[in-house]
Amino acid sequence: MSNHKFNHRFSNIPSSIWEKITQIENLKGQWTSGAKLSPQVLGQLKKSVLITSTGASTRIEGSMLSDEEVEKLMKGLSVQKFADRDKQEVQGYYEILQDVFEAWKQVTLSESNIKHIHRQLLKYADKDQIHRGEYKKKENKVHMVNDQGDSMGILFDTTDAFLTPKQMQELVDWTKLALENKSFHPLLIIGNFIVEFLHIHPFEDGNGRISRVLTNLLLLQSGYAYIPYISHEKLIEENKADYYMTLRKSQNTLRKSEDEQDIMIWMGFFLSIVLEQSKQALELLSSTNLEKLLTTKQLTVWNFIKSVKQTTPREIAKETGVAYATVRQTLEKLLKLKKIERFGQGRGTGYRRINTN
Repeated sequence: MSNHKFNHRFSNIPSSIWEKITQIENLKGQWTSGAKLSPQVLGQLKKSVLITSTGASTRIEGSMLSDEEVEKLMKGLSVQKFADRDKQEVQGYYEILQDVFEAWKQVTLSESNIKHIHRQLLKYADKDQIHRGEYKKKENKVHMVNDQGDSMGILFDTTDAFLTPKQMQELVDWTKLALENKSFHPLLIIGNFIVEFLHIHPFEDGNGRISRVLTNLLLLQSGYAYIPYISHEKLIEENKADYYMTLRKSQNTLRKSEDEQDIMIWMGFFLSIVLEQSKQALELLSSTNLEKLLTTKQLTVWNFIKSVKQTTPREIAKETGVAYATVRQTLEKLLKLKKIERFGQGRGTGYRRINTN
C-alpha cells in the first residue's frame, strides 16, 4: 500500500468532518487557556480515568469486570469469581495506559514501540506468552462481541499474515511523516492510523486494546492535553454498536479500488468521541461536576454542607453518618477545590460553602 493511497483518502473530506474538527479545536483552545485545576485534582482524575478506561477497554473485548472490581484488583484485593484471563488482561491494560499517561513525551511512534506496548499489555496473560510482542503468524478475523463476551459474527477479514510486516511498516512510516510534516490535520491522520491498524490487525490477540492505547498516545502527542482526564475508552464502550458499525462499513471498502475506499464513516464516529471528550473536559474546568472528583461518602459530606449556612466536622459526622476521619479528608479536598472556606480557630473552627454566584 503506497503513501499515495493514504493521501487519496483525504481528497474529498465532507463538511461535517471539518465542522467536528473545528468544534474540537475550539474546545481544545478553551482547555489550554482555562485549565486551572490543581495538580492534586488532575492526579485524582487521572487515577479515576485509569480505572474507567481499563474496565471499558477490556469489556469491549469481552471481559466481565466492572469498574469497581477493576479498582479492587488494582488495590490488590481479591475478585475471585472472575477468570484469571480477565484479571490478567485488566492488569496489563492498566499498567501500559499508566505508562502512556506518564511518559507520552518520550514514546516515539515506531514498530518496535508498538510491539513493546503489545508485549507489556499481554505480559500477565498466560495464553498469550508465545506470541506477545510479535506480529501474527496465522490469519485472524475481527469478531463483534456482546456484553457476555460471545461472538456476534465476523466484522471483516484482515490482512494476510505474510503481508502484515510490510503493511505495518508503510502505515507507521506514513503516519509518523504525516504528523511531522503536518500533511493533514492530526485528527485525520490519527483516525486513519486507527482504522488501518485495525484493518491490518497485526497481532494474534489484543489489537482492539492496543488501538485504544495508541489513540491515547497519539492524541496526547498532538496536543490534546485533557486526554488523561476523560476516558476515551468509556465513550467507545457507551457507543459500542456505532463503533462496530462504522468500523465494519469503512473496513469493507479498504480492499476496493482507491476511488471506492471511504473511511469517512469511521472518521465521523472517531471525531464524535473526541468531541465528546472535549466537551466533558471543559465541564471539569467549571469545578461544578464534583461527582467526577468525589467518592459517594465525600459527596454526602458536600451535599450536607450545601444544605446549611455553616457547620463543623463533628456536626457533619453526626448528621451524615460518615466517619469523622473521612469528613476531615473531604473537607481538605473541598478546600483545595475552593468549594468551601474555613473560619474560626481551635474548637470554634467551622466551614461554609463559598458562594460563586
